[in-house]
Amino acid sequence: MADQEQARKRMIGFYSMDPARHTPLEDAQGIFISAMVAALGLYLLNQVGLLTSGTAGVAFLLHYAFDIPFGILFFVVNLPFYYLSFRRLGLGFSVKTFGAIALVSVISELERRFLVIQYIDPFWAALLAGILIGFGLLGLYRHRASLGGIGILAIYIQDRFKIPAGLVQLAFDLCVMAAAFFVVSPATVLWSLLSAVILNLLLTINHRSDRYIAVR
Repeated sequence: MADQEQARKRMIGFYSMDPARHTPLEDAQGIFISAMVAALGLYLLNQVGLLTSGTAGVAFLLHYAFDIPFGILFFVVNLPFYYLSFRRLGLGFSVKTFGAIALVSVISELERRFLVIQYIDPFWAALLAGILIGFGLLGLYRHRASLGGIGILAIYIQDRFKIPAGLVQLAFDLCVMAAAFFVVSPATVLWSLLSAVILNLLLTINHRSDRYIAVR
């Protein structure tokens, strides 16, 4: 009780004096901005027909194979992982992750109404997308949220077994990329793999459980 009271006293309006805690408003703006950044990265990939990491990669595969809107698929593919999130990572993490996934799903579908790209080289799209999605995920991790699916599993494994989240995601991504050979061209898979490697290296280098505590 004393610790909780002390934590409340360190909250000044919308700003928390405790670096390990955020106010609801801090979480809301952090999750919204991170979702915007990640959605932009996903939009770039979609413009050149590439894939990416985690459940987003699965959603892209289904999108290219069946021409179903990516935003809908991304939201649906993540549904089975909410149970793991609730059981292992808590209600707060699950609610914020659900909100982040919903935001990315909606923004990725609205993006084309506000941003039209006439041409972008696949290499540049892969590079920028890997960086943008990586920074989006880092922002979400900082506010104890993720983009669901393998991200949820990766954070749990990192916090429990100290295996870097980026390496967990990279292993899953290799499986996604192998399946992609049946849906898209080999050149597309290679550019997509570059984007996934950049994303996961960014996470491995910059996200550490002793610096940013995703689950408390």
